[in-house]
Amino acid sequence: MQQEQRPTEQFRTSVGGQALMEGIMMRGPKKICCAVRKPDGTLDLTYGEVHTHWYNKIPLLRGVCNMADNLYNGYKYLMHSADIAMSEEEGEPQEPSKLDKWLEAHTGPAFQNVLMTASAFAGVALALVLFVFLPTFLTGLLNSVFPMGRWPKVLLEAGIKLVLFIGYLYLCTRMKEIHRLFQYHGAEHKTIACYEAGEPLTVENIRKHCRFHPRCGTSFLFLILIISILLYAVLPWGSTGLRILYKLAMLPVLVGISYELIKWAGRSNSLLARAVSTPGLWLQRLTTFEPDDSMIEVAIAAVTPVLPEDPKEGQW
Repeated sequence: MQQEQRPTEQFRTSVGGQALMEGIMMRGPKKICCAVRKPDGTLDLTYGEVHTHWYNKIPLLRGVCNMADNLYNGYKYLMHSADIAMSEEEGEPQEPSKLDKWLEAHTGPAFQNVLMTASAFAGVALALVLFVFLPTFLTGLLNSVFPMGRWPKVLLEAGIKLVLFIGYLYLCTRMKEIHRLFQYHGAEHKTIACYEAGEPLTVENIRKHCRFHPRCGTSFLFLILIISILLYAVLPWGSTGLRILYKLAMLPVLVGISYELIKWAGRSNSLLARAVSTPGLWLQRLTTFEPDDSMIEVAIAAVTPVLPEDPKEGQW
């Protein structure tokens, strides 16, 4: 078996993307391209523009705002890819559902954008329940049966949070559709690595690169998890409900710190930066899988239109 290793980089780029249902969305400095494999084997390409916002120059705040923007756009393109990938069955178009017909007839783009935003943040609410509320609630429940000191509770809460997070990702890999999505995730990483190595973007060149990448959303989520354990360790344990409220109030600070840290780790070659990136790279064994050639072709189609003429324009 070929041993995977991090490719030799000539530069580090901010160009990145997101795996979709039978597709990939790539985002460059100025453009977005979403490529989705249709049931007939052809590719559907959708283009968008990247807008520069004032908050991108403000540390901490830019992390919170960019995360919200990425959640909205990520969900939008995910739903778009699902529509394209499932639009046909054996060559015949699917009949829109009654809800889809009603929404199209009675609502406009503004309402649909609100609905899209609400759906995206519903996913955030579920994540908060699983990884903010549930660990604290279970720790408080166990503490009511087996009274513990402050630090045992902190360690127990951290352990429950890690088990829930890793267990959730593992269960996702057991689903056929999610496993394919994670293969597209691997195609996205390998393609970016090939570009950063200065090699032509061909299936053969991309295939030999590593599917793990330090500047990945999985690494960012894991970094948020680890920093949350350290940050929330200082919060009081007066009551379970009050602790949860404190954690929610500190969430913007947590996201902002994590964003700045992963940007620094992505730019630095220091031993400390590599130590920060390593746990996220390990975790990517659950969220990226080796793609087939057709998935790499989708990644090439998605990334080519968004690459800057001068790679320096897209430096990380």
